[in-house]
Formats: sequence, structure tokens, C-alpha cells
Amino acid sequence: MEDTARAGDSGAAMLGVIGGSGLYRMQGLVGATQVRMETPFGDPSDAFVVGSVGGRRVAFLPRHGIGHRILPSELNFRANLWGFKKLGVDTILSVSAVGSLREEIEPGHIVIPDQLIDRTSGRASTFFGDGIVAHVGFADPFCAPLSASLAAAARGVGATVHEGGTYVCMEGPQFSTRAESHLYRSWGADIIGMTSLQEAKLAREAEICFATMALATDYDCWREGEEAVEIEKVLAVLAANAELAAKTVALMAGSVGEQRDCQCRRSLDHAVITAPDAIPQRTRDRLALIVGRLGL
Repeated sequence: MEDTARAGDSGAAMLGVIGGSGLYRMQGLVGATQVRMETPFGDPSDAFVVGSVGGRRVAFLPRHGIGHRILPSELNFRANLWGFKKLGVDTILSVSAVGSLREEIEPGHIVIPDQLIDRTSGRASTFFGDGIVAHVGFADPFCAPLSASLAAAARGVGATVHEGGTYVCMEGPQFSTRAESHLYRSWGADIIGMTSLQEAKLAREAEICFATMALATDYDCWREGEEAVEIEKVLAVLAANAELAAKTVALMAGSVGEQRDCQCRRSLDHAVITAPDAIPQRTRDRLALIVGRLGL
């Protein structure tokens, strides 16, 4: 790891921000430096950018890399989340572009989801394995107090916000078929995207509070008379909302507290069921950052 304070130092970052499609840089970072690091799980999407906003230390990472060069299926979610943990991050705000599955969620609106449905395949979604087994509770995948604060901040900058909702995480990179889009609506889903599922799972395992700000860019393809999703239109909506997203994140950075009434930061309590003396040393070394609090 280069060009940053070590995790645990007084200057270590505490708030992490994952920039999705259309948000590749974070405005207003004071004293920003780039941090490139190697992780036990490979390379993160890009360099982390560490600085301060509103007096709060912040670490920003563009999910798809600068220039948007990484497919959703190619993202190294474990390296990204491990990197945030290494920097001392205990709270993550994720910005994500999504399609709307509900008439009332119009393009340009923001959704703060509280549930997830997994439609991905073959993605690494856990830090565990290779000699250590953990079963972490995931009934409520987003941090409720953090999500409420995020919704308030988005309203504070003038956004139309839908608080709560179910996010379907699909594999991609293709958009849905019409049959799939109607199916997800019949399940009660509200929005559809390609990234939040693995981030939420890994954040929970890393004992990091996590919330998603989903930017609706289109109506997917379920809506009668609606044209198939066109990337040009999606990008146009993203460009119009990038400033709104940046303002929301900046407001959160200056106001979100480090203490909140949730169990996210103790989610590994009683989760590891492998006998300590059965865990291979190589696995202990790789997961020391994640499970160190447990004394394993």
C-alpha cells in the first residue's frame, strides 16, 4: 500500500464511497492522494483516492475503474472491499445506476433499497472458504440507520427519493429481456442493477455498515410502449444526476456519524463455525484483516 496513512492511524479514512456508472471522481476532496494497493484477493478496480470532505476522512473508489473499463462480472469485489477495510473504513456509501421496475420510480429519481434478490452467477461473494466456514446473517442486507441518513441527505439536496425497495442484482452485461423484466415485477422488485449484491454481502462479512444510493436511469423494458433500454439515454440521465449524487455524498460525508444503532460491526459474532485449530495458517494470514477481532 502506498501514499497513505496505515489503517488505524489518526489520518486513516473512515467513510468509503463507491462510485458507480457516471461517478468516477469525487468532487470536493481536500488533500486528495491516490492509494494503490495489493490485496490477498488481487487488485482493486483502481487506485483509492483518499482525502477529506466536511472534516471527515473519505476513501473513494470508482467501481468500474477510471474510463469505465471493467464489466460487472469482472469486478474484483473482494479486493475492493478488502481495500476499504485496510484503509480503516467502517462505513460505505455505494452509488449505483439502476433500471426502474415501478411506474412511480421515474428516471432521475433516487432509491435507497432495503432488500436484494440475487440473479448473478459465478461471482465470488464471500471472503471465507479454503478451510474456514462462516455463515453471516443477511436477512436485512443494508444498514438501516445509514440508509435513513442517506435518504435524508438526498432529500436535502433536492432529490426525489424512494426510501426502501427491492433491488434485483442481475449478471449482465446485457440488459433484461422483456420476460425477465415482467418476472421481476411479479416478484415485487422495484429496481434492477448489476453490482450491489456482492458489495453488500462482503461489507457485512467485513463488518462495515453499507448503504446504496440507486440512481434510476430508465424503465428497464417492462413498460408498455417503452423502447428497449438504450445506453445513450442511460448515460444522458446519469450525466444529469452525477452532480446530485456528488452533492448527496458530500453532505453525508460531513454529517454521518461514526456511531449508530446497528449490528453491522459485530456481524461476525458467532458466525465462524470452524474449529480454530482446524483453520490452515495460509487462510488465517489471508483473513487476518477480516477476522482479527475474533482472535482466530
